[in-house]
Amino acid sequence: MSLFSIMMAAIAPGIALLIYFYLKDRYEPEPLHLVIKFFFLGVAIVFPLMIIQRTMVLGLGDSPYVFSFLTSAGVEEFAKWFIIYHILYNHTEFDEPYDGILYTVALSLGFATLENVLYALYNSMSVMSLLLRGLLPVSGHALFGVIMGDYIGKAKFTTTKRKRNIFLALGLILPIFWHGLYDLILHMMSQYWLWYIIPLMIVLWYGGMSKITRASNRSPFRFIKREEEVNL
Repeated sequence: MSLFSIMMAAIAPGIALLIYFYLKDRYEPEPLHLVIKFFFLGVAIVFPLMIIQRTMVLGLGDSPYVFSFLTSAGVEEFAKWFIIYHILYNHTEFDEPYDGILYTVALSLGFATLENVLYALYNSMSVMSLLLRGLLPVSGHALFGVIMGDYIGKAKFTTTKRKRNIFLALGLILPIFWHGLYDLILHMMSQYWLWYIIPLMIVLWYGGMSKITRASNRSPFRFIKREEEVNL
């Protein structure tokens, strides 16, 4: 298989998912250049996080539980949460709840796409295997991003400081839990992991789509859009 085919098969799932989530923004579409910026921010943090994770493995060992919930999920999800909170949270373009989901997903997909490319380059895989990987780890990162972005969106538009802090905390803790559970299944189940991963992905997709619908319904631009449609 040619290098071009490998690269396209590794990149395609992330780009396709980014387009999908971008088109889900029904009421006030975000500037495409800003969404792409967050995608490449995700790409940029891959190598620094790999160094941190390698150092942690050397120091803490490779216990499946420690690696899954702390070294892998903990480091990656905290880095995403930190970037979203410090760069997006007070940004003027963050003006509706779904924006939290979209930008966090863009960041997550940038990370997952480069990770998928590196995996493809260092492992001999068919195009179909790479596309299957796109349906699992790449979409997994996107769905962890949906969870994080949903709670950050709730924090942004809540009216009380206490609720804001709770939502911000949940926006970090829950993605770490689901990401860690995903990684733990891969580490602990050598033969029948698909029997556990597929139900997990179904739960994540169902929950993610519900969060997207609810976030869209909370958009302050929802009724403005309807008024414009009526006037037309």
